[in-house]
Amino acid sequence: MSKRGGFPGGMGGFGGMNLNQLMKEAKKIQADMEKSQEDLASKEFESTAGGGAVYVKFSGNKVLKEITIKKDVVDPDDVEMLQDLILTSVNEALRKIDEAQSQELGKYNIPGLM
Repeated sequence: MSKRGGFPGGMGGFGGMNLNQLMKEAKKIQADMEKSQEDLASKEFESTAGGGAVYVKFSGNKVLKEITIKKDVVDPDDVEMLQDLILTSVNEALRKIDEAQSQELGKYNIPGLM
């Protein structure tokens, strides 16, 4: 007489892993990811533009911590150049953060995460 209900062959579809083991592994991955995110948030990312005329520093969670502009780059007749230098340095620092996040969290290889 065959059993009704349940999963054929035990817990098929989980690669032979039982549900408790699967949950333990998921919790471990979650804890590892949270630790990685905390580590990234504690790092600082810097960038400059215009040969150091504009300097920015961000935390790993994309909070602008510092911006420095050299006096000699401030020209009231050429505000657009200063704006471009600020945009360039800010975007480069944010790109560095995104790259670090991709490298750190990409090792978990979870579809839909990034």
